[in-house]
Amino acid sequence: MQPFVLPEFYLSYPARLNPHLDGARKHSKAWAYTMDMIDVPQHGTVIWNEHDLDSHDYALLCSYTHPDATPQELDLVTDWYVWVFYFDDHFLELFKRTGDIEHARGYLDRIARFMPAEGEITETPENPVERGLTDLWNRTVPHRSAAWRRRFRESTRNLLDESLWELANINESRVANPIEYVAMRRKVGGAPWSANLIEHSLNAEVPDEIAAKRPMEVLRDCFADAVHLRNDLFSYQREVEDEGELSNSVLVFEKFLGCTTQEAADAVNDLLTSRLHQFEHTALTEVPALFDEHGVEPAGRAETFAYVKGLQDWQSGGHEWHLRSSRYMNEGALEARGGPELLGGPSGLGTSAARIFRSVATTAPQRARSFAHHPHEQLGPVTLPALPLPFPLRLSPHLSAERKKIADWPRRIGLLSEGAWDTARLRASDVPLATAGICPDAPPEQMSLTNDWLTWGTYADDYYTEVLSPDLSATRLTTERLKLFMPTNGDPPPPPQTALETGLADLWQRTTGPLSPTERETFRATVESMIDAWVWEAATQAQNRIPDPIDYVEMRRRTFGSDLVVSVSRLTNSRTVPEEIHRNRVIEALEDSAADYAWLINDLFSYRKEIEYEGTLHNAVLVVRSFLEVEQDRAIRIVADLAEARLAEFRHAADVGLPGLFADYGLDTKARDTLTAYADLLKNLMTGIANWHHESARYTDEELDRVRAAQLTAEPTPPAANPMQHPGCTGTPHVPLGATPRFHLNATGLGTKSLHIPAPSSPTPH
Repeated sequence: MQPFVLPEFYLSYPARLNPHLDGARKHSKAWAYTMDMIDVPQHGTVIWNEHDLDSHDYALLCSYTHPDATPQELDLVTDWYVWVFYFDDHFLELFKRTGDIEHARGYLDRIARFMPAEGEITETPENPVERGLTDLWNRTVPHRSAAWRRRFRESTRNLLDESLWELANINESRVANPIEYVAMRRKVGGAPWSANLIEHSLNAEVPDEIAAKRPMEVLRDCFADAVHLRNDLFSYQREVEDEGELSNSVLVFEKFLGCTTQEAADAVNDLLTSRLHQFEHTALTEVPALFDEHGVEPAGRAETFAYVKGLQDWQSGGHEWHLRSSRYMNEGALEARGGPELLGGPSGLGTSAARIFRSVATTAPQRARSFAHHPHEQLGPVTLPALPLPFPLRLSPHLSAERKKIADWPRRIGLLSEGAWDTARLRASDVPLATAGICPDAPPEQMSLTNDWLTWGTYADDYYTEVLSPDLSATRLTTERLKLFMPTNGDPPPPPQTALETGLADLWQRTTGPLSPTERETFRATVESMIDAWVWEAATQAQNRIPDPIDYVEMRRRTFGSDLVVSVSRLTNSRTVPEEIHRNRVIEALEDSAADYAWLINDLFSYRKEIEYEGTLHNAVLVVRSFLEVEQDRAIRIVADLAEARLAEFRHAADVGLPGLFADYGLDTKARDTLTAYADLLKNLMTGIANWHHESARYTDEELDRVRAAQLTAEPTPPAANPMQHPGCTGTPHVPLGATPRFHLNATGLGTKSLHIPAPSSPTPH
């Protein structure tokens, strides 16, 4: 008996079948026999027999997901999928069922030797996984560019290495939280790896200059998430009930939401639909603009569009295969669809279009909800659940001194003269309290620098919302001009023309003077990531589109400034910790869970301010309300539970992950102390931000009403003496400083969209 009824899936693109299916079936079976994958015991266990391979039918999977591949390329891609599924089952039988994590590490370390970034494979293969990878690597990578080889090697390594994460969770009986699960499933699930093979099979590589840009990342991530969520729905019975697997999104939702398996499956399907909607939105609205921004040549545009079409083919084809493969829970699924073409059911363009029309119509209400929000929704008083501080609070002894001079730097820079802020609003926010909690051990000079960064970020957040919004062009031009004030080669910036520019120029000079060019580039990249994310917010606001839940989480880290937190902290540790440690899963878990906890706390406290007073829609409570169709109180509770889950993940990474990392890499005392101090810094970050939200007057109803009353009676800002112009433009004002400010009451302040931790003031920053 199946544990739940498969939901109605969103299918907006017809599946097509490669005509060379029969040849791929014959070739892949012969290849699997050659690699000893069929009927050859591994440590006494036969992984596959011929019936297993035939019933799984990986050639059908590849013929559906690569309908336009040539016979030779279809054979190669099918061999890759035979290999990756064999690896999955091989690892299951040898290590997951036994819990043997120590030998699993050695097994994975050996496999990595058969994927050289450059040169030939020199290791001798000892099992079918190694033999298969040796053959496939030599048949594939010599024909691709260096950029593609780099991406493919990384995605293959992730697919293999993160199997340890699944195994560790099984050994600890630990079910991941939803945010952690999505991030890790991308690595261990293999869909990014599949996206690389799509490029190869179509001979259509995404130009390197855009491959790492947000729109292409979003397309890859949406593709990966949709593939994995669909697979989880079909494989729940086999993985959870038979194999004892804990890495399945249905199980994750079931445990986190405290709901039935059917309700969890329906929620997973809704998320799958949302990711496909996000894919379509990005492909239509962001990719064409990306071409223009980077001057992509026609050939590169054509290859990118072919790649996007290949991702669509994989989605539709992968779904068809899941309906047929004996590997999955699909009883009755084909009949429920009215019969497939291959099984003699209704066929032809009309029936395919009918199924797509039904799919689109069924999911249309979910798509419409994301555009249906009415700004300035009246919420009334909002009651939050108890949110205790995550760790013991420590405050800097210099807090009192910093409070006394709270207005000095803002007044000197001009932050109090442009109509967005006044002294009362600045004092009510009490930014020094946040600074004192984030860096309790900083000397006075460092604390002042950190406090000025926090103040600038808070002001920038208000300025973007209250002065620039809803003028998207002004927002983009403002952002591009800000980048001129972060030189990395020693060249002087242009004269600043607003307080925002004056403040950034001052902070940049004070922060980066002692840094090397490489460190300046790293620091600049993280600031750019944050301010570019503010443009994303402005764009979605202009569309009145509530973000997709996963896209919101990932962009919220940027708008909150979490990448900047990581960058500054890494500058501290880079001299005593090997670079590969920074890319380790444990460090990523520490950084991401700490950042997520901080912005989730902010979204809870700023919910009424953002939704009712500002009229924005970038808040986790609203995103949850819209996605799950739940009442406000339930949405608040879910967001609070998510914050608690991310905190629990941080504790697990610090208490269990770090000691394991120390042992795995054989780190010396200095490196261990550095990483321990880094974890402590992140603890201070979470605790300082949480305490600030509890104590700051910015989030009280009284302060909200006071600021709104002050803005309603404010005099228009006088025209700027020299209207700014974007470089290269003539007569185009950079920001409408001469107009009456469009106040929507941004009283969210620190951390609502921007967060900074201590910026470096010496070669070894605090």
